[in-house]
Amino acid sequence: MNQDLLSELISALTILPGVGKKSAQRMALYLLDRNKDGASILASILDQAVKDIQRCLSCRMLTSNEICGVCSDTSRDKSSICVVESPSDVLAIESTGGFRGNYFVLLGRLSPIDGIGPEDLGIDVLLKNIESNDVQEVILATSSTVEGDATAIFIKDHVKNAKVSRISYGIPIGGELEYVDGTTIARAIEGRVEINVD
Repeated sequence: MNQDLLSELISALTILPGVGKKSAQRMALYLLDRNKDGASILASILDQAVKDIQRCLSCRMLTSNEICGVCSDTSRDKSSICVVESPSDVLAIESTGGFRGNYFVLLGRLSPIDGIGPEDLGIDVLLKNIESNDVQEVILATSSTVEGDATAIFIKDHVKNAKVSRISYGIPIGGELEYVDGTTIARAIEGRVEINVD
């Protein structure tokens, strides 16, 4: 006997991160019972996205074009490149509006235990991009994990003719020191900046 289509939909929705069976049930029932038009739009766009979205040939961000919107934007500063681990990192940085350079998405971080080496992250492609595009500054925005740090150090050791910097990690705005872990406090102290009084 075939599984009921509603059950299949609920099961399919649980593949999303953070979505358990109850949340999937609520989503499925909402889409089918209260917003069928929205469900049709979602299904159509998701189907099209799966078929048409690929990696940008330059930075490896997800895009429906050969070159993503950031890489094709001539108003951006081509002399600066920010290296991140995932497309979600690009979206997070772009949402701040504070960076106007280009990106390179590693799609992970070095992890010899998991068999992830430099070639799996496209570091050779990154280094060629830096050389061929006359990049002046490489900003490493990898995570503050052992693997993220190792990835940043590896890239720094292989970059030539460009300044290499690392984003600082520290105390969140509004955070109180007593609730912050020791590693974050230590990084915040290491990454301290001078206060200029005008």
